[in-house]
Amino acid sequence: MHPKNLALVLLALSLLPTLGLAQKKGPLTFHAAPKPLPKGAVVEDWPRFLGMRDNATSQETKLLKKWPQGGPKKVWELTTGEGYACPILAEGKLIYFHRLEDSDGDDPAAGSEIIDCLDPQTGKRLWRFSYPASYRDRYGFSPGPRSSPVVRQGRIYVVGVTAIFHCLDLTTGMKIWSRDLKKDYNIPQGFFGYGPTPVVWNDRIIVNVGGKAAKENESVCVIALDRKFGKTLWEVKDNWGASYASPTVTKLHGKDCALVLAAGESRPAHGGLLTIDVQTGKVYDRFPWRANIYESVLASSPFVLGHNQVYIGDCYQRGGVTLEFDENLKSKVVWKERFFGMHWMMPLLIDGHIYGFAGRNIPDTQFKCANARTGEIIWENDMRWRENGRVNSLFRASLLQADGRVFCLGEDGVLAELKLTPQGPEIIQRVRLFAARSSWTLPSLHKGLLYVSQNEFELVTKQAPRIICYDFRGE
Repeated sequence: MHPKNLALVLLALSLLPTLGLAQKKGPLTFHAAPKPLPKGAVVEDWPRFLGMRDNATSQETKLLKKWPQGGPKKVWELTTGEGYACPILAEGKLIYFHRLEDSDGDDPAAGSEIIDCLDPQTGKRLWRFSYPASYRDRYGFSPGPRSSPVVRQGRIYVVGVTAIFHCLDLTTGMKIWSRDLKKDYNIPQGFFGYGPTPVVWNDRIIVNVGGKAAKENESVCVIALDRKFGKTLWEVKDNWGASYASPTVTKLHGKDCALVLAAGESRPAHGGLLTIDVQTGKVYDRFPWRANIYESVLASSPFVLGHNQVYIGDCYQRGGVTLEFDENLKSKVVWKERFFGMHWMMPLLIDGHIYGFAGRNIPDTQFKCANARTGEIIWENDMRWRENGRVNSLFRASLLQADGRVFCLGEDGVLAELKLTPQGPEIIQRVRLFAARSSWTLPSLHKGLLYVSQNEFELVTKQAPRIICYDFRGE
């Protein structure tokens, strides 16, 4: 057994007395209606996987203060296929992207990628769209999608692990247009298949394709697609590939810029941050930042700090760096810190400090606080505790900020609320939702309900992957 998985297996065995064995249920289990939404509560959609502002924050208020024993109450849960996509909630719908295996065929890589539209309050399926997708992960990870859907003005934009892009009608699930980007741009499979989530800006979609133009055979790193019809509007010719980080759009010196952290499979390994005019495709700046290691990826999206500054991270060798852009949108390094690189999570900026789980794997990951101005690491913490005779940890966790509070989902299924200050972290409350590896998907928050993805089979109960909706509403 791989050493990094041993701790999770031992943990699961220690939890047998407390978790118990779940009874077999149908695909959808409705537990209980949530409490009414508190009067005056602020709510907002979660239309893409990092939320409205692409930084894992929500402006929702009046959330549950004290969790009951056993954690927030379940509203419903739904058995799903495989994948790492985030539940997306917008315009009254929940969109979930996952994969089901082809049980009838002989090809072990055969399967279908599924886009399900659900009622957010009940989990009831409203419609389903599916298409065949043949993929097997070379390292044995889930063959499901890595990218999450994006909802914008009655349409869904979604690209799967084999780089097939669909635009669907949100109300009916009918296909409006599609593109086989792998075919159009000769996109290689990459280490873990195709992964970045596209970003929608006004009339266009920014996509990190990391392939080659079919006619000219020139390397193409980034493209813009017309949102209505899917045609290509511009291309950025660059040999950097497609990373697992998702682009974002922000204003730098008043100009709308696409920030694309690009890095594909290459020898020697190369990649970094492209700063692009979102309207024309002009490249303002090209900043190399990637480990000189063949089997390395960039997966944490660019983090806009404000004041024309952007943080990017590499967990393999380079660490974290903050860039500042001048009026010509050329970057200069503000600070570098070798031991402050995120693997995939989005860090949080709170009162001039950046908080995040820095490091590559379970043994070498620590929760850290850095001064946002200088990059100085203020503290680091293993976030471990003893429970049922075993040492537990949040490992490489995801952070969500809402209602002036910070919530955290550990990668083996622990939900916690944290108090974060430059003096150190404090766990306010915590609960084990399940014991399952690869819980790498950031939870979604919408109308006081928290949606958590269990991406792999439960280690104790053997319960299949699922979405669980929790009542997070306060008084």
